[in-house]
Amino acid sequence: MLYRTLGKTNEKVSNLGFGCMRLPIIDGDVSKIDEKKAIEMIHHSIDEGINYIDTAYPYHGTGMARGGESEPFLGRALKDGYREKVNLATKLPSWLIKTRKDMDKYLNEQLERLQTDKIDFYLVHALNKGVWGNLKKLGIDEFLNSAIKDGRIRYAGFSFHDELDVFKEIVDYYDWSFCQIQYNYFDENFQAGTEGLKYAADKGLGVVIMEPLRGGKLVKDLPQAANDAMEKAEVKRTPVEWALRWIWNHPEVSVVLSGMNLMEHVNENLRIASVALPNSLTEKELEIMDDVKKAYKSKTKVNCTGCQYCMPCPAGVNIPKNFTQYNQYHMLVTPQTEGELKSHYNIFVNESERPDKCVECGKCESHCPQGIKIRQELKNVKKLFL
Repeated sequence: MLYRTLGKTNEKVSNLGFGCMRLPIIDGDVSKIDEKKAIEMIHHSIDEGINYIDTAYPYHGTGMARGGESEPFLGRALKDGYREKVNLATKLPSWLIKTRKDMDKYLNEQLERLQTDKIDFYLVHALNKGVWGNLKKLGIDEFLNSAIKDGRIRYAGFSFHDELDVFKEIVDYYDWSFCQIQYNYFDENFQAGTEGLKYAADKGLGVVIMEPLRGGKLVKDLPQAANDAMEKAEVKRTPVEWALRWIWNHPEVSVVLSGMNLMEHVNENLRIASVALPNSLTEKELEIMDDVKKAYKSKTKVNCTGCQYCMPCPAGVNIPKNFTQYNQYHMLVTPQTEGELKSHYNIFVNESERPDKCVECGKCESHCPQGIKIRQELKNVKKLFL
């Protein structure tokens, strides 16, 4: 395992972190974690050197308004000495904060759920311009200072989903120790992007990366042009290795979070992480990755990562599943595959989950970190498939 210094904290953290948003589940129910498999994966990861574990209040839950099962699961999984071996990260549910007292309420609840007396890396979750304005008024800086002082958290950070100017404003507002941004070769200029990555690092913040594979979309069903570009490389790598190595090539990156749900994923990521040094890709390899990005950009229609923040839909529409099928159709369609791809939609998307059930309430759009015009895009899905 390779380790990097997490900004001005000077903490040595594994370059690969275990993200607990997509743990193995039972019967397709996100609220039913397969604890036996998940614990085996987490213990194996820690035994192999991973020392950064990330979760959040709503992960593995049925909505954003209540706590999910990821935090309580980790409280159980990190017993028998494993808690002492890792840096534990979780997040304040920023969208639920209505008063200053709410901040303490949720932090204290999370400490109980995680069965710990402190959070090593505590993030203010999913900041955007609207949420940030509310938190400033309610005294988020005073809350973080007091929680650090009384020992409930060691380091304060934030995760982010908005435009670059908002990111810079937040970075400059408080003496953060670290931040978490969405970053991958597809999103080089999206949200905080490369400029935000360098801006935060220059300010001394450690930078944690989420969505390195865009929920798996950068490694499955690649456009043929992307496969062709990768084949030109002298050193042959899998799509997973190309995507992760591209991120780790940036010395400003401290930790890359991977939401692993199979032991095979864990072992593959551990192997890649063990050789992923900064500035280790050649100029030719970086050019290849630019070609891969161009291949994707030319095909993708909806900028969805499958994060599930838009769910559950009050009308039952499975928004990420619809967008996955819609994007895959456009990335893979040929005159020969058009009929097959449309039949896949009917197979994989149940009638109750389809966009014709949308009542256009707009609730999903208020939670979407990508700023997708979901209602309009669902109409496009409907026009194509129904």
